[in-house]
Amino acid sequence: MAAPRPQVALRGTQGLWMVNGPPRIGENAQFARDSSPACRVMAYSPDGTLFAWCNGQSTSVVRVADCQIVQQIATSRTAQLCFSPIGTYLATWQPYQAVKDNPAASQNLHIWSLETGQVVKATIQKKRTLWKPQWSSDETICAVFASGGVHFYKEDDFENITARLTLPRLDGCVLSEGVAPPSVAAYVPVVKGTPAFVRLYRYPNLGGEGSALASRSFFKSDSVHMLWNKKGNAILAMASTDEDKTGKSYYGEQSLHFLETSGEGCAVTLSKKGPIYSIDWNPNSLDFCVVYGFSPAKATLFNLKCEPIYDFGTGPRNCVYYNPQGTVICLAGFGNLRGKMEFWGRGSLKLVSRMQADDSTQFEWSPDGEHFLTATCAPRLRVGNGYKFWHYSGRLLNEFSVPNDKELWEAVWQPFPAGAFPAKAVISPQTTATPAEAKPAPYRPPNATGASNFKFLEEELPEALSEKALSKNALKNKKKREAKAKAKKDELVGSPFDSRSAEQRDALAMASYVLAPAQNTPVTPASEQDAPISAETDKKIKNLRKKLKAIEKLKAEKAQGKTLEANQLQKIEGEAAIVSELRELELNS
Repeated sequence: MAAPRPQVALRGTQGLWMVNGPPRIGENAQFARDSSPACRVMAYSPDGTLFAWCNGQSTSVVRVADCQIVQQIATSRTAQLCFSPIGTYLATWQPYQAVKDNPAASQNLHIWSLETGQVVKATIQKKRTLWKPQWSSDETICAVFASGGVHFYKEDDFENITARLTLPRLDGCVLSEGVAPPSVAAYVPVVKGTPAFVRLYRYPNLGGEGSALASRSFFKSDSVHMLWNKKGNAILAMASTDEDKTGKSYYGEQSLHFLETSGEGCAVTLSKKGPIYSIDWNPNSLDFCVVYGFSPAKATLFNLKCEPIYDFGTGPRNCVYYNPQGTVICLAGFGNLRGKMEFWGRGSLKLVSRMQADDSTQFEWSPDGEHFLTATCAPRLRVGNGYKFWHYSGRLLNEFSVPNDKELWEAVWQPFPAGAFPAKAVISPQTTATPAEAKPAPYRPPNATGASNFKFLEEELPEALSEKALSKNALKNKKKREAKAKAKKDELVGSPFDSRSAEQRDALAMASYVLAPAQNTPVTPASEQDAPISAETDKKIKNLRKKLKAIEKLKAEKAQGKTLEANQLQKIEGEAAIVSELRELELNS
């Protein structure tokens, strides 16, 4: 049986169309291209069998296998849409508009039965961030945000609420995958000095004393991104603030927290300060990877005890992506970075390949776990829009650019059920090193011949080697130039052209006097020498010289603009007395 061929849906000013992914790349002729420039939203069903989009006139749903229309829904203002896990329902949302004379017309969230094309649930949802209904994996439970909390419905009965989750200022709710009944993660932000928290519940026990499976409280949180693993037994919650009050980052502040349905919870300790850019779970639910820290960012692999099991080091990266089989990890830097990508084998934890996709704004793995797509899309970048197909070994398979006067807005792979593409062995790590960037050679004028080339030899070769290569006359000339340069430098010190400040010159002069070597001091003939210097006098001289050295250091710092404390200024004022005492000791010794 032939392997399935994942498709990619593309949306832009040229309308909406589909292309077949690798290995045989080309536009899907079965799908009738929608040339409307108003295709504002599109989505595949979780199992990839259905596809829906809105072109500004209506919302259409097609069966991907034969591209036949399943439903045509008369909603022209759809701005968001999603399918239920098995594809039984389609949810659409449009921006809220109040209609005073007809409250039913104000309802902007609708859930449609794809079998009948009828609305099974309609409600008002003003917040774009909370619009999306959520289902359990078997579609037996549906959760919908409403005023006062989250309402839960069972199977196809959307008239009767079977359970409610009500928490003051509830601002987030995520259902787990892979378990029945599902677990529910709820988030409440900081309120009047009380900490924010994330709590886990098991449906239908969503309130009351002791009903929470686990809870984690923390401050510094304006929003939270919650990510369940595939098994639904653990969740990562990344808390973020809109502003970093320390002024160290314009990303705000982030912290990462881990909770299990068994009741365990902790903060994930990160070894480098700075923002958290990206987190991703391994599809096997046994480990996760985090990219974090001020640039160059670190990437670390953690187990379910939040213990680091591998450090990928630092690099120009801000994204992490596991392939659907969990065998390859991509670490990449997109957006304000140059698009460098590294691919690591999860089993061997060795670097497999490295490549670069300039100006990319989007990355997405193919369901087969071997190929991936990068795209440059508007409005993030409005020039150079297009997409590329790659193999993770580093091979660029196909490249498409839209015309200069057009834009590409989005590119999405068709998903497939888990197991549709079995995991394959990861290719061997690259054996050839990535070529280093060549350094520019020193400039040589075209007419540089003979002795004039020795100047370049002196710059490039070690001193011993260059002197051997020079002739006697050239070596003699070189020494003359060095002596002349040294004399010129010595003449400059103390002259009006000396760039040092007056205080710096005074400090250097005093240091030269105090720390002058013995051979530069006058030597008294042996017949005129007094008795040897006593140990006590020698000790005083050493202490005074040490104090003068410290004073010279303080004067240099002051000359550089550093603010000194009162006791340090007093030390500088006492310099003259110390110099006088030192000279007296040296004369009498």
